[in-house]
Amino acid sequence: MSSGTIAFEVKTIYNLSLHVQTIEILFSYMIRVNPWDVRSGLAPLFYWFMNIQSLIGRKIDQTQGFLEDGTRVPLSIVSVASNVVSQIKTSDKEGYNAIQLGFGIWKKPNKPMVGHMKKAGIENTPRFFRELRVDTPPDQNLGSAVSVQEVFEPGDVVDVTGTSKGKGFAGVVKRHGFHGGPKTHGQSDRHRAPGSIGSGTTPGRVLKGKKMAGRMGNEQVTVKNLEVLDIQGETIMVRGLIPGVKGSVVVVRKVGKNKKFIPLYSEHSEDPASPAGRSEGQKVSEPENQLSSVPEEQKGEENIEVESGADNSSNEEVKGESDAS
Repeated sequence: MSSGTIAFEVKTIYNLSLHVQTIEILFSYMIRVNPWDVRSGLAPLFYWFMNIQSLIGRKIDQTQGFLEDGTRVPLSIVSVASNVVSQIKTSDKEGYNAIQLGFGIWKKPNKPMVGHMKKAGIENTPRFFRELRVDTPPDQNLGSAVSVQEVFEPGDVVDVTGTSKGKGFAGVVKRHGFHGGPKTHGQSDRHRAPGSIGSGTTPGRVLKGKKMAGRMGNEQVTVKNLEVLDIQGETIMVRGLIPGVKGSVVVVRKVGKNKKFIPLYSEHSEDPASPAGRSEGQKVSEPENQLSSVPEEQKGEENIEVESGADNSSNEEVKGESDAS
């Protein structure tokens, strides 16, 4: 056997071993990581057919609901209606793949935005815009509407990003959770004071990032790992609380799927004949005539028995009247 043949066989065996190691690493990674989580490295393998994983919405209200197992949960109602594709960016032209979504209606838009929407073929100019990065070139049509059913379904795990409520200028106790100073031993005005903010000569300055009093809230906040419990039309029922005031704009981003999903309790799922499943004012349907399923011969026999019973009762009534007289 020549040296060239031996070298070729050794190289082939080495390449095969590398492929086997790669398959083993990939398989072990799939076992440890949820492949349906878009934050994992396997996300492009499972979500390559879906470009849009986020929608723009408006926070409507916060309430409570019950799961089918009786658990009471907080609910946030988010309206995601009127999402449209206002611009599509590709790596060939802009250097990256992205989709620009528009939300709402701008009553008095400026001229540059009117021209931008005219290019997309959108009549009503959206009021808010958000750009969503995607891995593959987008396959959506410019100016097309995006419905909630195309992106979300009950059981999805989502991250909600919004602007938190503004608290104004707050002290260190409210802003950072300081415990304050002692209430006794002569401390008359140190109850909510920050205390020392640094040493003297060394370093002789206040270090950057020092927790002090200042403006609190009114900043971008993301609440992670919330759950979509129900979808009613273009409205999403999210389990948990989301940032922002009522009417504020939020971005709902899909990050995974809950395998142990328990749906939201609904009275429509109950038996319509039962009081719990019947709406107020709804009447119970009358039962059908039981004789309709009885053969004609048996019907005749039953009618004869009924007539004979009626004759006997009438005879007893006449006999009773004669006795009384």
